[in-house]
Amino acid sequence: MKIKLFTTFFLTLLTMLISPVKSANKTSISYSVTFPEAAAHYLNIEMDIKGVNQKFIELKMPVWTPGSYLIREFAKNIETFNVYSEGKVIPFQKTSKNCWKIWTSGIKTVTVSYKVYCFEMSVRTSFVDASHAFLCNTGVFLYPANMLKQPSTIKIVPYNGWTIVSTSLERVNGNPFVRKAPNYDILFDSPIEIGNQDVFGFDAAGVKYEVAMCGGGNYDKERLKKDMAKIIEEETSIFGENPNKYYLFIVHNSSRAGGGLEHLSSTTLSAFRDVYSSESGYQNFLGLVAHEHFHLWNVKRLRPIALGPFDYEKENYTTNLWIAEGFTAYYQNLILRHANLYPPDSFLTSLAGQINNVIGTPGARVQTVAESSFDAWIKAYRPNENSANTTISYYDKGAIIGLLLDLKIINNSNGKYSLNDVMKYMYQTFYKDKKRGYTDAEFKNGLEKFSNESLDEFYKNYINGLSAIDFNKYLGYAGYKVTDELENSNDPTLGVNISTGNGKNFVTAVFRDGPGWIDGVNVGDEITDIDGNTAIDIAGYLKGKKVGDTVEIGIKRDGLPLKLKVNLLRNSRLKLKIESISDPTPHQIMVRNKWLKITPAK
Repeated sequence: MKIKLFTTFFLTLLTMLISPVKSANKTSISYSVTFPEAAAHYLNIEMDIKGVNQKFIELKMPVWTPGSYLIREFAKNIETFNVYSEGKVIPFQKTSKNCWKIWTSGIKTVTVSYKVYCFEMSVRTSFVDASHAFLCNTGVFLYPANMLKQPSTIKIVPYNGWTIVSTSLERVNGNPFVRKAPNYDILFDSPIEIGNQDVFGFDAAGVKYEVAMCGGGNYDKERLKKDMAKIIEEETSIFGENPNKYYLFIVHNSSRAGGGLEHLSSTTLSAFRDVYSSESGYQNFLGLVAHEHFHLWNVKRLRPIALGPFDYEKENYTTNLWIAEGFTAYYQNLILRHANLYPPDSFLTSLAGQINNVIGTPGARVQTVAESSFDAWIKAYRPNENSANTTISYYDKGAIIGLLLDLKIINNSNGKYSLNDVMKYMYQTFYKDKKRGYTDAEFKNGLEKFSNESLDEFYKNYINGLSAIDFNKYLGYAGYKVTDELENSNDPTLGVNISTGNGKNFVTAVFRDGPGWIDGVNVGDEITDIDGNTAIDIAGYLKGKKVGDTVEIGIKRDGLPLKLKVNLLRNSRLKLKIESISDPTPHQIMVRNKWLKITPAK
């Protein structure tokens, strides 16, 4: 009897506890997107929330978009915010920069309408004009607080003449203009292109791929299909699986390029319209494809623990962007090499350029790569005239770290393992098995597992420290060495960058510890003369000088004349080249062949 009474009480209590959950699950959210003022760069959103069962709802706009580590304050673009319920105006209050509080006591249905100004053409922001619309969804769709797991549907009403919608969001009942998102993380990670883009497809790694080309261009579809498929197959072979059934490339071809932004099942690329006409330009585009597609594993699934689930209202800090972005930058050209889209010499040339960028940046001796990752939110996307002196790119330095570790692992394992094995192991262990991101220590442990040695000193010197890298040691594992073609040069320099236009010379950068830095030249100074000569080519004039000479520079600063004496120092610029040592050992050749995927001649 007691058992029966307890059971009845327990079931009643359980029903009471789960009832609110059932009620919440009945809430439905839908959006209608229209473009009545497309030519003026506006889109209109009507958001319907049905099944409301609470005193108030807070609607929020993300302040950043994943993959682009900068607070962008998307809410600044919202206008004419209004709330209705069955045709009646209902009250609301804006409570913060990105939050609107709506009182819904006794109300079951809410309709919210607002306009969004979209006129920043990049892979991370939205753009609308009469020719097409690109929706970077974090800057378009409001979400209800504490309801990020809520599904939604999106109906798109195209502007006059637009016929195609390209997005990785699933269709509803086969309708291309109605899409659904299982939750807001997916919605925010699925950009939408609407217009008359040129769409073509191909299959690779068992996955259906589509490419949406926007803005024209001189691309060769058949060549792209073949070469992009090679990249996809090569990257899939590293991780052992391709986790998508469908993947979309949105490519914006224009007169200016702006990189790419990765998403879970798609990516947006920005390329010069005529980039495909030259072999070097085409290879650069393929490198961008390889980079962003590699992210579908590295960062979108295999990720630092701080990067998901996301907090869309503030910075999400990690010290591991040198892995998430840097390793991806390393792999983008290595993948082209392994897919035979890049000859070994071209790969080594691009690698020398990356090394050159790191060594030649004064900030590499100031900021560690871990610090660069953590401070991305305030430094990487907000460069100023002094950034080269104070920061290092986690892309460039991270790519170099990837190089060092790859060569170390191949060498230490006698060719049994490479960095590929680390990436596959970490993907399987953390994304597949543990279903979470990794910590700093866990990724270090994964690297040590395959390098078969402690990486304490490596991390101390190169990740958390500023030690100069012994490139010949690591390249020597593969029988290569790096040389500086300018090592014996003794050219004098002012240690500044100068922009020339309309007959005037302005200083745009002053490099740390150079002559201009030491003797007081400022960014923004107009150089009016050197040694009294007014009509001069500055670079040409300096060729007639020697290191140690002193020149007097006439400057106009804030409209006032000034004379500075500057002692010329040796130009420390680099021109690095990677070349084979004269007599590599069989072990070095083995490492080289494994690293560059070279088939030995029989």
